[in-house]
Order: sequence, then structure tokens, then C-alpha cells
Amino acid sequence: MSARSGPPLGFAEALDLPLIVDLRTAARAFGICPATAYKLIRLGTFPCPVLRVGGRYRIPTAYLLRTLGIEERPVYAVPLEDDEESAAQSHDAHVRASEVPA
Repeated sequence: MSARSGPPLGFAEALDLPLIVDLRTAARAFGICPATAYKLIRLGTFPCPVLRVGGRYRIPTAYLLRTLGIEERPVYAVPLEDDEESAAQSHDAHVRASEVPA
């Protein structure tokens, strides 16, 4: 078994996580190996709350991100491609409507 279960989690990847993650993913986010994560849970010192679902550990992503210091999702000022097209279409419709003589 390797020391880590993959490269550390990046910022963008962390923001794309589902609502709840497995212990290996949480360990990657903290930059620790899964064995250390299990040990921390047994000692009651894992950095964020852990749920036990059946025989598996699950970590709510909100707790994980908050522990990592990510309080809110960033809001991007640049519109996405789909938003650009719909914004352009609504702008064109508004311009045409304002050109109609009263």
C-alpha cells in the first residue's frame, strides 16, 4: 500500500466534491495517508467531524472545506459559455424591443 492514495487534492478539485466523501478523499485533502486518517479517527483527533455509515467512514464536504479554511465557494466574475450566449440573446431581444416605434 502506498503512503498516500493519490496526489493532494487541488483547490478546484475540492470545490467539485460531492456532498459527502469517503475517508481516502478526505485524507488526500489533508495531505495524509489513509492509515494515518484511520489512526486519527480511532484517537478521536481527526481534523473534522466523521460519520460512520455501516462499516465505512464518511466526511461531509462542508466540514472538510471549513476545516481547510474554505468558507464559501468563489463566485466567478467571468460568465460561463452558456451564460454568455443566453445573455447575448436576451440583450439582442431587448435592443430589438426598444427599436419598435411606439
